[in-house]
Amino acid sequence: MNTSIDQSHAAGSTAASSPAHQAYRILHFGFTVAPILAGLDKFLHLLVNWDQYVPGLVARVSPVPTHTLMLVVGVIEIVAGIGVALKPRIFAYIVAAWLAVIIINLLLIPGYFDVALRDFGLLLAALALAQLSQQFARR
Repeated sequence: MNTSIDQSHAAGSTAASSPAHQAYRILHFGFTVAPILAGLDKFLHLLVNWDQYVPGLVARVSPVPTHTLMLVVGVIEIVAGIGVALKPRIFAYIVAAWLAVIIINLLLIPGYFDVALRDFGLLLAALALAQLSQQFARR
């Protein structure tokens, strides 16, 4: 009987069932699926007309039409979600930075401060995923 193998297996099982590991798995799933779905919806407009989230200032200075700009945003979000799925240790920070840009964007639009606050909570969750990924993500 090899007790070191038994102890190692027990420690691995304990780590996998720990609250921290469960939080990592939940955040990893959420920050993979949500950006991909939001990015796809930029093309489909099933959830909302995403063009309304472009501030007038941005629309005026952008060299591309508002809808085209949102399609680019959709591609970025899809790539971010896939990145989190594959490399959460890196892409969780990228998603957090992207959320910071979204928050700034929303603060430029009167009436969307509540959405900016919600996205601030998501930014904090993305940072938590980044930290948890240091321990639980496959290298």
